[in-house]
Amino acid sequence: MINLEEIRLFLATQGINLLRGIMVLVIGFVIVHWVFKLLDRSQKYTRIDPTIRGFLDNLIRIGLYIIVILTAVSIMGIPMTSVITLVASAGVAVSLAVQGALTNLVGGVMLLLLKPIKVGEFIKAGDIEGIVKRIGAFYTELSTPDNRFITVPNSMLTNTAIYNNSRLGTRRVDITFSVSYQADIEQVKAVLTEVVNRCETVMPEPAPAVLLNECGDSSLKFVIRVWTQGMNFRSTNLFLLEEGKKALDSAGISIPYPQLDVHLKQD
Repeated sequence: MINLEEIRLFLATQGINLLRGIMVLVIGFVIVHWVFKLLDRSQKYTRIDPTIRGFLDNLIRIGLYIIVILTAVSIMGIPMTSVITLVASAGVAVSLAVQGALTNLVGGVMLLLLKPIKVGEFIKAGDIEGIVKRIGAFYTELSTPDNRFITVPNSMLTNTAIYNNSRLGTRRVDITFSVSYQADIEQVKAVLTEVVNRCETVMPEPAPAVLLNECGDSSLKFVIRVWTQGMNFRSTNLFLLEEGKKALDSAGISIPYPQLDVHLKQD
């Protein structure tokens, strides 16, 4: 049978502490939210390298949340020894849940120390590529060229080859065109060179080059080799590819399909 006196006594003692703890939890989370708003407005904080700032944001946020939660638990009257005992009893489950997070945290520290990537750089790691928007304590955020948002675990970035397409500032563009064996080599070079000269994003130094690169099975393969700023790589590549095809067609230089000569020998 329910003892109303016991319920009243519980609410009069522990119930108040429980209510206080919940209030501390809610107010604490609101304060954490406002702390980060103030940090975002602080000129000194915004001057910190964006690569480091994203990592600090995560650590400060996690630290403040832990303080708020522990304070609320203490006010509720729950002994810390009981909390520690509960965590210890669920040690295996907790360790498995935390293992991935710790691996990502270590990966984030390695990214900050070794600096293979920075905020604003265009990178490729495995099948993922995009501009680094934020390096957090556990995840790195990327924005792809087609405007998709990707969250990558830091441990993945520290355990795979990273192609940093922005670090050196410039990139070389190689475009290959296959033409018929009947085509005049000097004419092909002249046509493709004129296309290169019309491309505004091509750098004058190192000097652009149009070369016969290979004598293939059914065609001569010419390569356009130019340098451009990293941010102009895609536009330069597309311009040379499209305008090169148009220029060869206008000059009457054919781009052949793969061909195979078959000789029948009769006894």
